[in-house]
Amino acid sequence: MDNTTENVTRPDWMEGFKPDPDAPTVGNPDWRKGMKSPNPAGRPRGVIDKRLRVTKMLQDDADKVVRVVIDAALDGDIAAAGIVLSRIAPPIKAQSEKVEFEFDATAPMTQQVQHVLQGIADGKVPADTAKEIISAIASLAGIKQIDELESRIKRLESTQ
Repeated sequence: MDNTTENVTRPDWMEGFKPDPDAPTVGNPDWRKGMKSPNPAGRPRGVIDKRLRVTKMLQDDADKVVRVVIDAALDGDIAAAGIVLSRIAPPIKAQSEKVEFEFDATAPMTQQVQHVLQGIADGKVPADTAKEIISAIASLAGIKQIDELESRIKRLESTQ
């Protein structure tokens, strides 16, 4: 085993995990750092790939392109004006308002969602904010399911 994998700590949920021996491997599993290249006829050092070459060309002309876009915006080109404005004044992201309503985070999740729905009915929680809260509750439910599955798997493995 090489040094990069020896010092990696595995999370608890991976204890006892053995990779599938039939799974395809990526790269050459026998290659180690410092070994001679298995592809000595590969790309020579210093050769610039196409993407980097195009990026360098764009950087060389970036000032000219920006000037053309700004001039077009000043001449009334709405698309160019949109590009310029999006750089100097990006759109403001919507933020939810703080809401206060009866909510018990320790209650069962269906009851938590009922509290949110009651908050909508009472006019204390806007519908869009309630949707975000319910989505967060659903995400937590998914995470709890994963935790429960992990503990069930551990119990099953410990009995074997």
